Amino acid sequence: MTSAVPPSRIVVVGHPRLAESLSDAAQIAASLAERGLEAPHGSLYDEKLRKRVHAGEFDLLIAVGGDGTMLRAGHLCAPNNIPILGINRGRLGFLFQVDQGGWQNMLTQLLAGEYWVEHRMMLRAEHIRAGERLGSWQALNDVVVGRGPNMRPIHVTASVDGQYLTKFVCDGLIAATASGSTAYALACGGPILPPELRNILLIPIAPHLSFDRAIVLSEGVTVSMTILSDNGILSVDGQTPLGMDEHDRVDVHAGENTVKFIRFGDPGYFYRNLTEHMNQNTLIGLPR
Repeated sequence: MTSAVPPSRIVVVGHPRLAESLSDAAQIAASLAERGLEAPHGSLYDEKLRKRVHAGEFDLLIAVGGDGTMLRAGHLCAPNNIPILGINRGRLGFLFQVDQGGWQNMLTQLLAGEYWVEHRMMLRAEHIRAGERLGSWQALNDVVVGRGPNMRPIHVTASVDGQYLTKFVCDGLIAATASGSTAYALACGGPILPPELRNILLIPIAPHLSFDRAIVLSEGVTVSMTILSDNGILSVDGQTPLGMDEHDRVDVHAGENTVKFIRFGDPGYFYRNLTEHMNQNTLIGLPR
């Protein structure tokens, strides 16, 4: 492995609802200080730290938490081209390589430049109503058009680059990245894609008498999902859903930003993580 340039301007953040992650963030910052690097630390949602990230003051963000923390860190860092080193304090950890017991050794490797950078594609989603764009978001995992609290399935059409594909009667339709292929899309029977693939995965949720297979699309396309029901919602990376009106459309395409994750050793870490998670569901018996 070719040596990389060791980072020298590091910020360490944790999830505010996970006391352990904030404690770990403080310990990591203290360890960095002992190695001669002063690293500010605090909550991922601390506005002062976030402004400093946006201002380009750091060349690495260390995030301590679960997969949701990594998603939010990706949203923050990708537009600013800042790599992320994740320390897992959650339950599944598909986006992680380092757990809370291994960060000391990883810091040593990091500061010796013994790491590589993994690039993961993001999506850009746009909510369109009567020709007007109501909002635009980036997603690391997925964009979901689904039914709201009403139990009725929704009718939604899918088009690719303006070409009609099919109509679904379903609980929802997912447009996912390779990163998102191990998230909601996996629970709906979708394929697992290697993390650095730049494809869009389209998969229906509980389709009824309609097309029930996942479709893997190339990076350059635009997927349009148009809802034909009055009980739809839009959710981006699991954030608070937004209501959709009948005939609203969501356009999804490869985003302009890429999330960079710090990795150690060989790329086979992904398959080792996968094997561990598939052999034992770590969510069983744990509180949500």
